[in-house]
Amino acid sequence: MSGLRTDLYELRMAGSYLRRGMTERATFSLFARRLPPRRGFLVAAGLAEALTFLEQFAFDADDLGYLRDVGGFDRSTLTALSSTRFTGDVWAVPEGRVVFADEPLLEVTAPIAEAQLVETGVLNLITFHTTIASKAARCRIAAGDAQLIDFAFRRTHGIEAGAGVARASAIAGFAATSDVEAAHRYGLVPSGTMAHSYVEAFPDERSAFRAFATDFPVNPIFLVDTYDTPAGVWAAVDVIRELGLTGPLGVRLDSGDLAALARQTRAILDEAGLSRAQIVASGSLDENVIAALVEAGAPIDGYGVGTKMGVSYDAPSLDSAYKLVSIGDRPVLKLSPGKATLPASKQVFRDPAGVAGDVVGLRDEPVPAGREPLLVQVMRDGRRLDP
Repeated sequence: MSGLRTDLYELRMAGSYLRRGMTERATFSLFARRLPPRRGFLVAAGLAEALTFLEQFAFDADDLGYLRDVGGFDRSTLTALSSTRFTGDVWAVPEGRVVFADEPLLEVTAPIAEAQLVETGVLNLITFHTTIASKAARCRIAAGDAQLIDFAFRRTHGIEAGAGVARASAIAGFAATSDVEAAHRYGLVPSGTMAHSYVEAFPDERSAFRAFATDFPVNPIFLVDTYDTPAGVWAAVDVIRELGLTGPLGVRLDSGDLAALARQTRAILDEAGLSRAQIVASGSLDENVIAALVEAGAPIDGYGVGTKMGVSYDAPSLDSAYKLVSIGDRPVLKLSPGKATLPASKQVFRDPAGVAGDVVGLRDEPVPAGREPLLVQVMRDGRRLDP
């Protein structure tokens, strides 16, 4: 991982530390100062990616040449950077756990130059994945017993972000993803039906459905709203009967009044003796739309959730920070208005029953009675402790 994956001021601060022989171990704490509007909690995510970033962080010859020619770094600093690797320790909240404002998601303890250099990358990864997992969790809660599928890949902010969204949504309880590479990389379930273009490419819906089910007979899902939804459902019924499909199957609704259309669709499927057939809904869904559909009693078995989850549409970022809390044996704090920090390495003590609020304390203090520590050590001497 290129050592240039950082902000210039991190390099300048680290270079200054190195030139002055400042090698004391420092602890930085990563946390969210406050939650976005309408968020009651966050879901920790991105830890695996952050640990990979730390393990691979290094400067190659090209990086050092760039810093020499463009950044104005002197030979002694470049020599020090050439051998710089992350050799520190990391304590973190395990992925999938709920966290609140001002609670550390992660704490890094390392020689100060190392801890400074990795700030930008670690902050980027934890912030992005936690943002998405938190939005996905809201959808998961709203959906009740229905399954959720990640449909976000085509509108995430970059191709690699698509894989991150697939993983973060899986942490929050999504059952599958449309992103095939992400499914392969992370061992997730790939899921996909057909687009309206596929239906339009055939003379009529029956021809399209017949071709699709013939070519992919395992769990076919028919997109039935290209022209007229009830007619599309009956076309799917005819193809299912014609081909004698007996395994899992369903139809997808992607537009219109989803609650009303789902009720119509369910009635048609049941009338045709296809009570086992599932109904999947998609199209600009978020936790608010899903909650309204559930409250309306819409007979929907699964939701494909895309853009609004994949970019966390209503809260696309967190007020996250990575702040120095100790250097050597000296705790430090910041007193800036609205940005004050708590000193020293910390631990969060949680009531396992979820009745009492969390307590933020010092990492090395005794665990209060009836509580459990939330942060665990995940890296020692620059190597992760668990795969």
